[in-house]
Amino acid sequence: MPSASGSVTTIRVLIAGGSYAGLAVAVNLLDLHRGVSPRMHPEPFVPEQDWPHINFQITVVDERDGFSAPLAMADSAYRNRAWARFRDMTDLQEENVTFVHGSLSRVDCAAKTATILRHGSNEPATIEYDYFCAATGCRRVWPVVPQSLTFEDYLVETQKHIDEAGNAEHGVLVVGGGAVGIEMAAELKLLMPHVRVVLAHSRDKLLSSEGLSDECKDVSLELLKEAGVAVLLNHRLESHNPIETADGSIKYQAKFTNGETLNVSLVIVGVSQSIPATDFLPAEARDTDGRVKIRSNLMLPADIANAEYHYCAGDATKWSGIKRCGGAMRAGHLVAMNIHEHALHDIIDHTPRYGELSEIPPMIVLAVAKKAVASGPDGTSAGEDVLQKFFSDDLYLSGLQK
Repeated sequence: MPSASGSVTTIRVLIAGGSYAGLAVAVNLLDLHRGVSPRMHPEPFVPEQDWPHINFQITVVDERDGFSAPLAMADSAYRNRAWARFRDMTDLQEENVTFVHGSLSRVDCAAKTATILRHGSNEPATIEYDYFCAATGCRRVWPVVPQSLTFEDYLVETQKHIDEAGNAEHGVLVVGGGAVGIEMAAELKLLMPHVRVVLAHSRDKLLSSEGLSDECKDVSLELLKEAGVAVLLNHRLESHNPIETADGSIKYQAKFTNGETLNVSLVIVGVSQSIPATDFLPAEARDTDGRVKIRSNLMLPADIANAEYHYCAGDATKWSGIKRCGGAMRAGHLVAMNIHEHALHDIIDHTPRYGELSEIPPMIVLAVAKKAVASGPDGTSAGEDVLQKFFSDDLYLSGLQK
C-alpha cells in the first residue's frame, strides 16, 4: 500500500518492459517525482498548490540489460551505440529508480504482486507494487530483432550478421515487403553498396497488410528502387535450401511459389508473427491473440481486480493504429500522467482528469536509405527533408537516448 510521511506519499510503480513505452512511463514519472513538467507534456505542467509531493519508487523489469534501437545489424559503429544499457542511462540513475534484469511469470492483480525470475537465477522472487504497467511489447524472431539478453551477446550476434551480409558475394534476399523488410533492405544497400540486395514480397504492392494509401505504397517502392534494391512483387517464398557452388562456397537457392528461383548468399526473413509478451497477465485481460484489452485511459478492463491500478502501453495493447515508436512513447506518457492523477484521487480525493487515447488512423514513417516516407490521414510525403524531420542523422537514436 502507499505509505505517507508528512505531506509526502511514497508510491511503488512496477513497469514490465524497458523499451519505448516502458521508458516513457519511467521518465515521465521521474519528472513528476522531481516536481518538473513531464518532458512529453504538450504544455508546461504546473501542479496545484494543494497537491502533495508524491515520491514515486519506480522499478523497471526487462529480460535484457538495455534498450535496443532498430536497424542495428548493418553497421558496426551504429550497432555499438544502438544498445543502451540501463546502467548507462544517466538521467535514470536515481535512488528511486531500480532496473531488474529478469522476466515476469505472473501478475496477481488482486494482491498487487508480481512474480519475477531474475536473469541468472532459478529462484523466483515476489515484488509488491501500488501501480503496474505492462509495456513488454511483442516477441519477434531473428533477424527482425536481436535475440540477445545482454550487451555482450548482442555484439557477437549482430557482428556475425553484419559479416555475413558484407561478404554475401551472391547477394542478399530480404523476404517481406512490410515496414521491417523495406527498412532492412534499404539499410543494407545503403551501408553495403557492393552487395546485391533483393526484396521479395508476396503481394502486388508493398505494405499490403497495412491500411495505408496506395500512394504511400507506391512511393515506398520508388524509394527502394532508387536506393538500388531490386524488388520482386508477387513472389511468395516457398523454400530456401543451401547449395554448394563449384568453388566450395555455400549459397542458397530461394524457390518461389510462382516457379521462379534465385541464388543468393544470405536469406533474411523479415516477416514474422508478432506474439504479445503478456502471458503473465490474467487471461481475462487478454484477447485470443494475447493482446491486452485496455480502456481509452490505458487502464485494464473494469472487471479485472484493481483495474484502475493496472495499465498497458505499447505494442501489446489491443488498440487501433499501426504500432509505432512514437505512439508507444505517447501512450507511456499518458500512463504516467494517469497514475499521478489516480494517486492524487486516492490521497486527497482529487477529481482525476485522465488523458485518453483516441482512435488512431493508419500512419507510418519509414526510413528508406537516404530518404524517408511519411504517410497518414493528411497524405504522403517523402524525401531527404522527411528523413531529417523524423530521424535526423542517426534514425533518431541520439534523441531517444537523451
